[in-house]
Amino acid sequence: MSLRVDKWLWFARFFKSRVLAAQALRGGKVRIAGARIKSARELRVGEVLEITRGIERFEVCVMELGQRRGPASEAQRLYQETEASKARRAAIQAAHDAAKSSQLFSDHKPNKRERRQLERFRRG
Repeated sequence: MSLRVDKWLWFARFFKSRVLAAQALRGGKVRIAGARIKSARELRVGEVLEITRGIERFEVCVMELGQRRGPASEAQRLYQETEASKARRAAIQAAHDAAKSSQLFSDHKPNKRERRQLERFRRG
């Protein structure tokens, strides 16, 4: 038994719609064994997909094909993420959180004088 890749990505809730899944496939954001694939490619149980969504990169093994787009608990049974992928995503998230916490934020909107100073600074 097989299922279209774009449909499976939608069933597994990696993308909110089949259109977005198809766009990701056309853009090379989903790969099987390092090769770009098309939306209509038939997906089989046991294949490993590499999915890039924004800064997130998933490496998942297809466990089931599914019959419908159900709740998230049902969608999570369709795949199993590899340990390497989980570790890589956790490291990226930790680095992102550390960078975000080190930024300085003002407690107010810049006034006219501060805005002009910022513009001068940005211009060099």
